[in-house]
Amino acid sequence: MDYQVGAGEAANVLIVDDITSNLIILTEMIKSAGYIARPVTSAKQAMAAIKINMPQLILLDISMPDMDGYEFCELLKKDVRTRDIPIIFISAMNSVEDKIKGFKLGAVDFIAKPFELEEVTLRINTHLKIYKMQQELEIYNKRLHKMVNDQIKKITEEEKNFIYALARLSEMKEDVKGVHLRNVGRNCKLLAMSLQFSPKFEKEISNSFVDTIEIAAPLHDIGKIAISDTILLKKGPLTDEEMNIVKTHAKKGADTLKEIYEMNEHNDFLEMAIDIAHYHHEKWNGKGYPEGLKGKEIPLSARIMSVIDVYDALTSERCYKSAYSHEKSMEIINEEAGKSFDADIIEVFNKIQNQLKRG
Repeated sequence: MDYQVGAGEAANVLIVDDITSNLIILTEMIKSAGYIARPVTSAKQAMAAIKINMPQLILLDISMPDMDGYEFCELLKKDVRTRDIPIIFISAMNSVEDKIKGFKLGAVDFIAKPFELEEVTLRINTHLKIYKMQQELEIYNKRLHKMVNDQIKKITEEEKNFIYALARLSEMKEDVKGVHLRNVGRNCKLLAMSLQFSPKFEKEISNSFVDTIEIAAPLHDIGKIAISDTILLKKGPLTDEEMNIVKTHAKKGADTLKEIYEMNEHNDFLEMAIDIAHYHHEKWNGKGYPEGLKGKEIPLSARIMSVIDVYDALTSERCYKSAYSHEKSMEIINEEAGKSFDADIIEVFNKIQNQLKRG
């Protein structure tokens, strides 16, 4: 016996033929080869037998009443549960056209009547071995897929930790506890997920976009590392000159991330992080900085970030201001819809306001 489905368990072969003498002959041949023979006389009986115990191979007659072998083969190949079972046609119909039709429907072989023991045994052995190898390969691929996914998850977590640590360098001066970073990452992901359900954004926002913006968002102010503490931590209002210096953080942050990106090409989160860092202070009406982009010229990730960043800034306490209430912050943001912010994004933002993380 050449093929085992489990320890001590022989492969079972389903024989479908409406002629009893054929069933008897094939049953004896299969048993002599060391396999379990399961003879049935119709497609209906075959389906019942498959439900009880899935066969490892099917010998299928073509000329049968009710449903012929071709129809039954087509039915089996359409079912995800049975499509991989090897089917060998057994028939006196052995013209080239008959064989071609069978192969096109998914059969793996063709045995002509009358049956020869050696031929039947060799063909069954061959296809059961192939089937076994395919099953083993599928199991191996699943294990490999899991190993790769586990490794990707591990790398992703390490990547997230590195990004968070990098982002904290820019925020520690103003946000000792790191609350702002956690808030913007989570809230950007929440808003992006919600925008997926809007016909206006569903084509632009994939699941990958949603995952990436959560990682990229905390790097939005990485350029503040280059800004003096004297300016960043000033308790009073900034002068025009000081404000212009603060505004340089957007381009400086993007330039820093570009240098890292050049050494890590094809990194989606860095590519998005560059857009967010560079453009999250742009305004829908074109009156933002540093490039004065307008409307959809501003990358979508940056448009999402701008809303979340302003909301978190309004609802958080800073050295130069007290925190606004959620209600007051929402009022301010809605007044800027179509001015500072994309009005379509604000429409969705309003719907998720109670789920936003703040403070």
